[in-house]
Amino acid sequence: MSDWIDVAREGSLAEGEHIVADVDEVRVAVFCIEGAYYASQDACTHDGVEIASGRIEGCEIICPRHRARLNLKTGKVLAPPAYEDIATFPVRVEDGRIQVRDNRWD
Repeated sequence: MSDWIDVAREGSLAEGEHIVADVDEVRVAVFCIEGAYYASQDACTHDGVEIASGRIEGCEIICPRHRARLNLKTGKVLAPPAYEDIATFPVRVEDGRIQVRDNRWD
């Protein structure tokens, strides 16, 4: 099981903003969507390109390379060319810090 990793101060991300952090050697993008924080692997499952710089529409992100659509809350693919969901990670706010952990191997 991985530990919780501090990635930002609470309130440091405005609506629709993101930060990319290293969580157990995985690039993880943390987004502020509808006042809550969501984290996903910063790689499109179509070809591995980073997705954090893609356009956000509601809780969806559009991959900047081939325009696949993914749900930031669930990791689900919403439109090709990606067909495999992206990994999502638990996020919490503890003592004023946004924290993420990689629970895929628990």
